[in-house]
Amino acid sequence: MIILDDLDKKALDHFRGFVVKKDLVGIIKGGANVPAFVLEYLLANTCSTEDEEKLKEGMENVKTILRNHYINPEESTLIQSKLREKGRYKIIDKISVELDPQRDRYWANISNSNIKKATISDDLVKSHEKLLLGGIWAIIEMEYDPMITVGNTVYPFLVRDIKPIQLSTFDNTKISEKRKEFTKEEWKKLLLRSAGYEPYSEGLDDRKLNLLLCRLIPLVEANFNMVELGPRSSGKSYIYKEITPYAILISGGQGSVAQLFVNNTTGRVGAVGLWDAICFDESTDKLFKDRDAIPLMKDYMESGSFSRAKGGEISGSASVILNGNINQPVETVLQTSHLFSPLSDEVNHDTAFLDRINLFLPGWEITKFSPSNFTNHFGFSTDFFSEILKSQRKTTYYDALDKYFTLGSHLKQRDSKSVRRIVSGFIKLLHPDGEYTKEDIREYLVIAMEMRRRVKEQLKRIGGMEFWDTNFSYIDKETQEEIFVGLQEEKGSSLIESNPLSPGVCYTATSDGDSTALVKIEVVALKGSGKMNVTGTSSQEVKENIKNTYNYLRANERSILNEQHSLSGYDINIQISNLMGAYISGGIGSAVYIAIISAIYKKNLKPGLAVLGNISIGGAVERALNFADKVTLLSENGAKTVLVPIENINELTTIPQSILGKTDVPFYGNSQMLLQKAVLAD
Repeated sequence: MIILDDLDKKALDHFRGFVVKKDLVGIIKGGANVPAFVLEYLLANTCSTEDEEKLKEGMENVKTILRNHYINPEESTLIQSKLREKGRYKIIDKISVELDPQRDRYWANISNSNIKKATISDDLVKSHEKLLLGGIWAIIEMEYDPMITVGNTVYPFLVRDIKPIQLSTFDNTKISEKRKEFTKEEWKKLLLRSAGYEPYSEGLDDRKLNLLLCRLIPLVEANFNMVELGPRSSGKSYIYKEITPYAILISGGQGSVAQLFVNNTTGRVGAVGLWDAICFDESTDKLFKDRDAIPLMKDYMESGSFSRAKGGEISGSASVILNGNINQPVETVLQTSHLFSPLSDEVNHDTAFLDRINLFLPGWEITKFSPSNFTNHFGFSTDFFSEILKSQRKTTYYDALDKYFTLGSHLKQRDSKSVRRIVSGFIKLLHPDGEYTKEDIREYLVIAMEMRRRVKEQLKRIGGMEFWDTNFSYIDKETQEEIFVGLQEEKGSSLIESNPLSPGVCYTATSDGDSTALVKIEVVALKGSGKMNVTGTSSQEVKENIKNTYNYLRANERSILNEQHSLSGYDINIQISNLMGAYISGGIGSAVYIAIISAIYKKNLKPGLAVLGNISIGGAVERALNFADKVTLLSENGAKTVLVPIENINELTTIPQSILGKTDVPFYGNSQMLLQKAVLAD
């Protein structure tokens, strides 16, 4: 018995003949490798009804059509034989056409049937130009004629007629008119059902629905670049494989220059000029076959075009999607590296490449899909749905937010471009009639800022101060209120304690110029015989810092410590912990100095304290290298005060004002001044 909800009834009332019950695809498909849009084309023509008997009848018709006419690759020899015996036969297959300029004729290639160089008329090619753009799925009327020859070679296969399994015409005005009959939430859920999801299923709240909707933006926005990393079985690639004939899925490591951009031999433009979207599956392993593809991809992702010596400037409109698995909890990744690190080594540290990403979708928030997450309700048939999406690519709402909001100062050109395009994508999806409110724009703007800021935050982790401006905000033109937008994964990520630090605990940061690490130092002073033990690091540079600091203390303990607290009466145990970053480098002497003294005297240090700089064996305070990067990292992870060597005073202007607004940066010139400013007064 078919149970329809209100949205089903509404979809049937307004789009009968263009909607299909989505679970029928799985029932019919079985083990056959039939694209969903082929099945739904057939189903929409026979099963767009709530009448159970007619539905069953329609399903049987579809099964019969598939059984008699759909070609599996292993049946290619059989179908060629049938054609020879019968002379004429209809098949369902993918057909593409290439021009043979030497013979001045077209050849048709039929995929699953393994028919190469079938004769096809010029008129058929002119009527179906997509044949030349990667091919289409169609009901193909084939003929076998052994009398067809070119020169001395027989080419017996002939394409007599084609009926595309795609809409031959599409009127976007129908969508604009009918959209008014649905609320925004109803329309959103209809779109998601059309993509195969069940929006009312357990575990899919409004945020997750918006994240799923983000997967559709590359299909409505031309030249849109997106990354999604998440667990397995969350449907990352399903959208681009099953719901549209205008996208292509490329397995990891298979992207060559000829396939993606242009074949230098033939001059033929590759995938970027043929498809609406190119999805790189398993992009955590390898992306490209050729190293030459990387600079071309950067060029293309930036401008939608690329240059080749022979062909000059070549344009394309395909969006680029990088999908991959993330195998660790996101918190762990953030503590040790950055969120781009799971991507292929070809690009995961290439800031020029990564900065061209418009949207970073947090796939780790999307529930692993179970059968209940896939809909058994009505949604647009995929051929109709894909045409809805494609029809929106030529419109833009790039400036829609300017009526109500101004973007904050931290959004640079690429940030602004990305945010505007994400907002535009949401409008195209949810408001194809072009009617939206200020609060609609606000909702999409917040999502857009989050998705682009996630890119920028990771760039900052990789590239340092070049990407410091991540404090994204927007200003309401009516109220002049500035609203800041954060990230889900950054909330509660203050690794530095905001309470007074326990005796022996101090924080610092190290940097070798390439990577910056957040370091926690813990010192325990036990009654003993003057031994020192260091754990948590194998770095000789770090151990040398600690040794020099300890020796300075020992040599000057009469002026620094009193007789009751002589180093000779304690065993000093020092634990070095890497809270964030690739590895710890040198420059931690001052923090170790403070930690040892506070541990011996059992004195608390100031809340949220961090210390930069080094103390030489002679007691000289050494300048902190990569000063701004260190202060920024400490501040963003909860530091309220960062004590800094006086030698760094001229570099204070390199620290962003947003950092100085929330973190105090006092200077010290010697070890005594350091003590005075670090230890919490009784």
